[in-house]
Amino acid sequence: MNFQLTTGKTNDRLPVENLCKHLMGKMFADKGYISKDLFKKLIEKGVELITQIRKNMKNSFMPLWDKLILRKRSIIETIIDQLKNISQIEHSRHRSIPNFLVNLIAGITAYALKEKKPSITNIYMTGSQYV
Repeated sequence: MNFQLTTGKTNDRLPVENLCKHLMGKMFADKGYISKDLFKKLIEKGVELITQIRKNMKNSFMPLWDKLILRKRSIIETIIDQLKNISQIEHSRHRSIPNFLVNLIAGITAYALKEKKPSITNIYMTGSQYV
């Protein structure tokens, strides 16, 4: 598990390389992460970036398994929802920066210690129901 705090103005692609430095395998992302430079840097580190294509891009070959897993991105949205609501990370009225950081780290820790987390094996094909 890894996270990085950035300002709202920061391009989402900037922290990706740092967040993935100890990973290898495949990383599934949305269309906002499409970048030839990022793709090349991640491939050199052993991480394959898999995204859907934009409307103005040429269609490229993608293995069927990768296409199926890419459809399961809703799991990521489920995890983010749990972090915000169940772990109570989303709070709009923090009175200080240390209070915000303590609340954030406590929520992430609570999620990490949670026994039952969303995964591909326990979600129906719709991506929204638990088995």
